[in-house]
Amino acid sequence: MYGIRLMEKLRRNSSVEIHLILTRAGEKTLFYETGRLAADVKKLADCSYSNDDVGARLASGSFPTDAMVVAACSIHTMSAIAAGISSNLLIRAADVTLKERRKLILMVRESPFHLGHLRTMASLAEMGAIIAPPIPAFYNQPQTVAEIVDHSVDRVLDLLGLADPDTKRWGGPSAKS
Repeated sequence: MYGIRLMEKLRRNSSVEIHLILTRAGEKTLFYETGRLAADVKKLADCSYSNDDVGARLASGSFPTDAMVVAACSIHTMSAIAAGISSNLLIRAADVTLKERRKLILMVRESPFHLGHLRTMASLAEMGAIIAPPIPAFYNQPQTVAEIVDHSVDRVLDLLGLADPDTKRWGGPSAKS
């Protein structure tokens, strides 16, 4: 759901080009969680790639991109990225993003974390990745699951420098009315 919602929001910005890599596990999770097929999600992207195509342009640092978001990111994918195991296009593209010093945002959503997961996250942060687990906030008083998802997606959009003007922001007790 996070990846779908992120792409839906990115589609609103005509200057953004969306490139999609959907893993087989991602396709299964997509269907289990949303009832949607890969073909439905691919329609939200400008370009989509087979995860087996390690020769795709996203696998090269000479192909200019501004950022990469893995939404949602499994512990397996996170660990492979940290180890530099470029066995598929998703991991290779993430590796290229790091080596080119571009923004890599990982929405790690599995929990709880054991010490190995936390060390892997720290290692990735040292490499320049941003670890952004989709953790709900309740100061915006969400009424639906979609609003909870939007909060995490809006935080990622902020990290990309593409803030959604409809984002509900913190307006705690010290905020001026």
